[in-house]
Amino acid sequence: MPQRTIVITGASDGIGAAAARTLARAGERVVVVGRSAEKTRALAKELDSDYFVADFAELAQVRDLAARLKSDYPRIDVLANNAGGIMGTHALTVDGNESTFQINHLAPFLLTTLLMDTLIASDAKVINTASMANGFGKLDLFDLNSEHSYSTNRAYGTAKLANILFTSELHRRFHAQGITTAAFHPGVVRTNFAAESSSWFRHAYKTLLNRFMLTPDQGADTMLWLINGTPGTDWVSGAYYAKRAIAKANPQAYDAGLAQGLWEKSEELTAP
Repeated sequence: MPQRTIVITGASDGIGAAAARTLARAGERVVVVGRSAEKTRALAKELDSDYFVADFAELAQVRDLAARLKSDYPRIDVLANNAGGIMGTHALTVDGNESTFQINHLAPFLLTTLLMDTLIASDAKVINTASMANGFGKLDLFDLNSEHSYSTNRAYGTAKLANILFTSELHRRFHAQGITTAAFHPGVVRTNFAAESSSWFRHAYKTLLNRFMLTPDQGADTMLWLINGTPGTDWVSGAYYAKRAIAKANPQAYDAGLAQGLWEKSEELTAP
């Protein structure tokens, strides 16, 4: 098979870094994107890969990232939207959006849509890292900033629910033009993703429960299966997966009208 160009966000640590290492060893052209300049640079040096640094808490940096990717890579075979995490108390970004919602959903939505011409021309796969936490999310199109009700865990669950809705609507809008897409739950992985949050999750990651969690390599398994598999044969475009199988999601995840409304609201919130 010819070498593919695979862009992975949130690649400086955890399952993103694990997937990047596996794909680079297999001879793929991996482009790593991360928030930490030090970690991202170190991984890129290890893999002899290109890298970009971007903080998804600022949409201007996402726009700049998209422009540089479009300029440097006329073909992008896979975009893995993997950046995200649990935040702390309710806070707005410089763009005026609730931080958990922006970092986990709006930023990857913006990156994907800005790259759409390149992705369509490449018959690309778009793989979105969601979470079983979508089950305790509740998406309200009229309260996307969680102004009326906020909890750290619910905000994260809602953002992961948004990832699944984005995946289904991306499939509906662009599958006929060659885009295939899937969302997946990586499992409970031993990473630093909750370290800066006020969620009870962060305590689990520092206790004896840590030893029962998956390694980053194990957590990256379904992502790699989706990246390397054949849509229509190995997996179904537009679906949500866990452990290489279609998984049950929040009932809201199957609301086509909600998915369309979220897309339209996301376009409004990410407009320059």
